[in-house]
Amino acid sequence: MTTTTTIDLKMYINGEWVASGDRTTIPVINPASGEVFAQLPQGTVADVKEAVDAARKAFDSGVWSGISAQERSTYLLKIADKIEEYQDELVPLETQDNGKTLTEAGFDVADAAACFRYYAGLIKAPDGQTYHVGDPMQAMVVREPVGVCGLIVPWNFPLLMSVWKIAPALAAGNTIVFKPSEVTPVTPQKLIAILEEVGIPKGVVNMVTGTGAEVGNAIVESADVDLISFTGGTKTGKHIMKTAADTVKKVSLELGGKSPNIVFDDTDLETVVDHGLFGIFYGTGQVCSAGSRILVQDTIYDKYVERFVERAKKIKVGFGNAEGTEIGPLVSQQHMEKVLSYIEIGKEEGATLACGGNRITTGGLENGYFVEPTVFTNVTSDMRIVQEEIFGPVVVIQKFSTEEEAIALANGTVYGLAAGVFTNDGARGMRVIKKLKAGITWINAFGPTYNEAPWGGYKQSGVGRNLGTFGLDEFQEVKQINVNLEVGPVGYFQS
Repeated sequence: MTTTTTIDLKMYINGEWVASGDRTTIPVINPASGEVFAQLPQGTVADVKEAVDAARKAFDSGVWSGISAQERSTYLLKIADKIEEYQDELVPLETQDNGKTLTEAGFDVADAAACFRYYAGLIKAPDGQTYHVGDPMQAMVVREPVGVCGLIVPWNFPLLMSVWKIAPALAAGNTIVFKPSEVTPVTPQKLIAILEEVGIPKGVVNMVTGTGAEVGNAIVESADVDLISFTGGTKTGKHIMKTAADTVKKVSLELGGKSPNIVFDDTDLETVVDHGLFGIFYGTGQVCSAGSRILVQDTIYDKYVERFVERAKKIKVGFGNAEGTEIGPLVSQQHMEKVLSYIEIGKEEGATLACGGNRITTGGLENGYFVEPTVFTNVTSDMRIVQEEIFGPVVVIQKFSTEEEAIALANGTVYGLAAGVFTNDGARGMRVIKKLKAGITWINAFGPTYNEAPWGGYKQSGVGRNLGTFGLDEFQEVKQINVNLEVGPVGYFQS
C-alpha cells in the first residue's frame, strides 16, 4: 500500500510538455496513505496567457474548427480506443489519485471512452434549420464553435469530469485551456497525453495546472477566453459568474447539491434502503448529486432508520485497491476536516447521531483520510446539516407525513441538482417529480447517469448542462444567415 516512486507532472502548452514558469510545484497526496506520490507544476498567470494565446492562434487558423465534422469524429473515436487501451494503467492511477475503489474507477474509465464515442457520433448528426420566411429571402440557422474554451474540473471524478467537458468542446470545433484540480491531476494529465498521442493539432489542447485562485482565476479573467465551463462548489461558481461578467463570456456552471431522496410507505423496505445507501455512500459521498437528504414517510420511518443504520455500520471502508473495499477515503486532509466539522455541527444542533461520526484510525488506516459512514436522524429543516452541502459520507434522514409535506421539504434548500422518489404508485411518482425543483430526477432509482441525457441543476446548483445534445449546445454559437435570392434595390428611400 506504500508509494515507491514520485511522478513528476507537467503542463501542456502549445504542443509541448513544460514546467511552471517559476518552477514551483504542489505535492499530490495519496488520500489512503497520506503519502506524496506526485509533484504538480503551480502554473502562473504568464503560463495561462501563453496557453490562451496558443489556443486562440489555433482556433483562428482553422486547424481544428475548419476541418469537417467527420474528421473530428475520427479523432474522438481514436481517443476512446486509447482510453480503453490504457485502462489497466488509468484505473489504479485514478484510485491512487482520488482514493475511490478500483470498481468505481473502472466505471469512470469505461464511461469516459463511451462519452467520446457518443460525441463522435453526435457531431455528425444534422444540426441546422431553414425557415420559409417569404420570397425572396431564405433564412437558415447554423451552429459554430464558440472559440477558446476554459474548462475547469473538480477532484471527485478527475478523469470523467475532464471528459464531460473536453469531448463536447472538441467535437464542436473549439480549442481549449484546461485546468484539472490540483488535488487529483494525475489521470487528467494522462488523458491529455492520449490526446497528443492520437495527433490532436498543436495548440488545440492546452493544460495549465495549479490552484484555482491563480490559474483558474486567470483563465476566467482572460478576454481571449470565450467560454468558461466549470464544475465545482457553488461559492466558486458565484465568483466565476461575477468575474466572467467583465468580459461577457458564456458561462456553464454545474455546482453543489443537497439532493432529496423521497421514500413513500408503499415501497419494499429492503429495496429503498439499498438505493438509499447507494445514493449517499457511493464515491464516499463525494458526489454532487448524492442523496444526502432522505425523506421517509412517518409510517415506515422507524423501520427504515433501523435497517439503514444496521447496513451502514457494515459498509467496508478501506484502501480503494484492497479486495472487498466498498468505499475509500475522503480526497484530502483538508476536506476530511471539513466533513468532520459538519458532524460536530450536527451534534451541536441537536440531531441524533445514529451511527458513525468518527475518523477511522485503526486497521492500518491511520494515515489516510477515512471517515465512518455517518447517519443523522431527528433533524429539522433549519439545521445546517440539512441545508448545506457536506460532500462526504454523511446523510440526514427526515420524516414527513403527506405528499405535500414531502415536496415542500424536498424543495426547501437553495439547491436543485438532483432528486429521487420511491413509490409503487406510478401516478404519484410522476406527480411528485413534476413538482420538484431539480434538474436530474429518478423514480424508483437514485444515481444512474447517461451520456445521452443532460446533467445540471436548478437554482444555486448551476446554469447550463453537461452531456447529451444540451452539452454540445453549450460549446456552440447559433448563427442566423439570411440570403436574398433576388438581388436588387430595396426601394425604401425615394431620393
